[in-house]
Amino acid sequence: MHPPHRVGLPRREFLRLGLLGASGLTLSGLQRLRATTGTSARTAIIVVWLPGGASHIETYDPKPLAADEYRGPFAPIDTSTNGIQLCELLPHHARIAHRFSLLRSMVHTGFCHQQGTQQLFTGHPVRILKQKPDHPDFLTIANHQRFDASRTIPNYVGIPPANYTGAAYLGSTYDAFRVTGDPNTPNFHVPNIGLAKPAIRQRVKERRDLRGSLDRLSRDIDTRHAMQAYDDFELQACNLLTSPEARRAFDIGKETENTRNRYGRNRWGQQCLLARRLVEAGVDLLTVQLGGKLCGRVGNWDDHPVNHNVFAGMKYRAPFFDQAVSALVEDIYDRGLDRRVMVVVTGEFGRTPKISYAASTGKGTASAAKGTVQPGRDHWPRATSMLFAGGGITPGQVIGATDIRGADATQDIVGRGDFLATMYRHLGIHPENIAINDFSGRPIPILQSGNPIPGLTS
Repeated sequence: MHPPHRVGLPRREFLRLGLLGASGLTLSGLQRLRATTGTSARTAIIVVWLPGGASHIETYDPKPLAADEYRGPFAPIDTSTNGIQLCELLPHHARIAHRFSLLRSMVHTGFCHQQGTQQLFTGHPVRILKQKPDHPDFLTIANHQRFDASRTIPNYVGIPPANYTGAAYLGSTYDAFRVTGDPNTPNFHVPNIGLAKPAIRQRVKERRDLRGSLDRLSRDIDTRHAMQAYDDFELQACNLLTSPEARRAFDIGKETENTRNRYGRNRWGQQCLLARRLVEAGVDLLTVQLGGKLCGRVGNWDDHPVNHNVFAGMKYRAPFFDQAVSALVEDIYDRGLDRRVMVVVTGEFGRTPKISYAASTGKGTASAAKGTVQPGRDHWPRATSMLFAGGGITPGQVIGATDIRGADATQDIVGRGDFLATMYRHLGIHPENIAINDFSGRPIPILQSGNPIPGLTS
């Protein structure tokens, strides 16, 4: 028998709000909690994820006064907000800087991709390399808290999900619905969404109802919870398969040519457009992972000198990134979604301020021929930059700073727990009140420590 676990409220208050039990906070408990705090259940988050870790110096934290071995070849440019400069590779960002805020002082201890990603998404001090986390990431937790199997469209969609994330002991029911194709291709479609013919949709529903009735006759009382989880998963799948609403939401072809061109007629642009389309249709939780061919030879932002010439790589991918992200941010505001939807742009860490050199391992876009010595930047979790837009933030500001080389955060340092506390606050989730049982039945608080980033929201 495990002792009672307390995470911030007396046990009587936990019981009153429905916060105890094997699955943590129930949907009805969450809705009651939101009703008492005035927080909307419709808030949403889009995480634009830069797998491999983008250079903060070549994006959101240029260092023009650093010595040659640090600063790189690109100059800073002024923006629409006085006092804020960005790397010259991001002119569209610069034009709309009054609509977002930058954090330049995120610090954690995850020096490899799995560690960095899992620290940011789970809040746990991950030290070993694992393809999937031991604890659920914050988006699967949010999906669990908001879960409603009767929805006709998924509440958590990954276009695709961020690498190295997952539901862990929450179970696969709460994982992201994966979109892995290229939305820019003429024949793009999402499999298993919205059967076209009403007669087929009805037949699928009837077969599911019959199967459910037969299954219930043979259940043992000891398997009730497991069967309920299976039923929820199956109902969700059936709803997706038979939902015309889901079919319309994922049909990016319904957007005008002008809108599609505004985001960029490439994979990243259309991924960001699809994300905007889905939050408008009622999806609350989205990731947009910007990887693949537009990154260069190794398909990500991991600009070690053996992979990429970091400066050629950044110059190649920046136009696609700059156009897609700026269009997404503008669209969120222009369509009146900015209070509901928060956009976050980041990768798992920054890159080393000192430029390193090594021989390239191969040919390809943004990489010199094999054996050619080229510049690169390596993993650097001591200074990571993030962009925040919408979600009620105070726009047009910079929070935190790094030193003259971009090596270490020097003011308003933010940790992984503070980042997650900010995400949960926007989603109306109170992490101090919620613990979820792990595989052994031990209740684990969904946030170990942290407070919302000061000054980010009004």
